[in-house]
Amino acid sequence: MLYLMRHGAPEVPGRLLGRTDDPVTEAGIAACVARADGLAVDRIEASDLIRAHACAKAIGGPRGIAVEVDPSWRELDFGVWDGLAPAAIDCSALSAFYDDPDASPPPNGERLSALQSRVARALAEMPPVSTLVVTHGGAIRAALADLCGFDRRQVWAFDLPYAALVSLRIWPGQPRTVQIVGLAL
Repeated sequence: MLYLMRHGAPEVPGRLLGRTDDPVTEAGIAACVARADGLAVDRIEASDLIRAHACAKAIGGPRGIAVEVDPSWRELDFGVWDGLAPAAIDCSALSAFYDDPDASPPPNGERLSALQSRVARALAEMPPVSTLVVTHGGAIRAALADLCGFDRRQVWAFDLPYAALVSLRIWPGQPRTVQIVGLAL
């Protein structure tokens, strides 16, 4: 099983947080711990950003599972938009980004295809054991694009609130078979 969990609520929500390393609230950590209750995992990976890493440590600590930090699981780098509220960004530029994030990336930011490439590499290197990855909304969407073949419009079609959990069963081989087992919002 592969579990993809979005980190808990950051101290200042409602902004585009890519490389901005805002801390997570205690309530956000508690929400992730509660969401992970009952998951049988052998490994825990996390983005190196504190809002994901702190949640992963809170889940892994009581289980005796050390968190493996992998920067491949970071959020999309929003460039000059990083840390801004969407209302502070030119509406037409933000709309163009959401319509086609590769053709209209944030100024000095990362293209969606770059995020998808690094997440695909992280998935390819993952050992075949039950794993929880505590990461970010964009990285979860990139993983679903890689694993399930979702296109950019499909990955934006559903909400991934803080502490959301996507459960996937993966059968290795070529072609790889993936089943979405659950989505806890």
